[in-house]
Amino acid sequence: MSTAIEAIKTLPERFQEGDENALEEMYKQYNAPMFATALSRLGDRDLAAEAVQLAFFQAWRAAADFDPTKALRPWLYAITRRAAVDVYRSNRRTSGEISLHSVPDMRVSTDDQKMEEVWTIWEVRQAISSLGRDEQEVLRLAYYEGMTQTEISSFLDVPLGTVKSRTARALRQVAQLLPHLQDEM
Repeated sequence: MSTAIEAIKTLPERFQEGDENALEEMYKQYNAPMFATALSRLGDRDLAAEAVQLAFFQAWRAAADFDPTKALRPWLYAITRRAAVDVYRSNRRTSGEISLHSVPDMRVSTDDQKMEEVWTIWEVRQAISSLGRDEQEVLRLAYYEGMTQTEISSFLDVPLGTVKSRTARALRQVAQLLPHLQDEM
C-alpha cells in the first residue's frame, strides 16, 4: 500500500521529503533552464555551470523547508539567481589577483592631458572605493558592465526601487567627494 501512495506523490512532495530520485528528476527537468538563467547573468558557461551546481546543492539543503504546495520552478530560479550572484562575487574576488610577472612594462606618459585623464580616473576610482559595498556594486554594474537598472535589479535579485535609490545615493556621494570634477561629470 505504501508503494502505491509513494507513486501518487508529486515531485515537490517527494523532494521535500528528501527523496534522492526526486532530486534526480528535478535535475533532468530544470538543469537546462537553470543553466540558461545563470548564463544570462554571468555570461560564462563554466561559471553558469558552477552556479547551477551550487543552486542544486542549496536547494537540496533546504528541501525539508520547501513548501510542496508551491511550484518548484520559481523557487529554483530564485535560488539560481542568488547562486549566480554568489559565484560572480566569488570569482570577482579571486580574479582580481594578478601576478606581477603578467603585467606588461608600462611607461609613464609625459603628455599632460593623458596624465590629467589618468589622475581623474584614479580619483573617481578612489571615490567609488570609499562607498558602501552595495553602492559600489550598482555603479560597477551600471558603468563598467553596461547594465540597465532593470538588469541590475534582476541580477542582484533586489527590487528596482532599491537599485535606483542605491544608484542615486552613490552618485550623490561621489559628487560630494569630487566637487572639482562637477563640470566634467
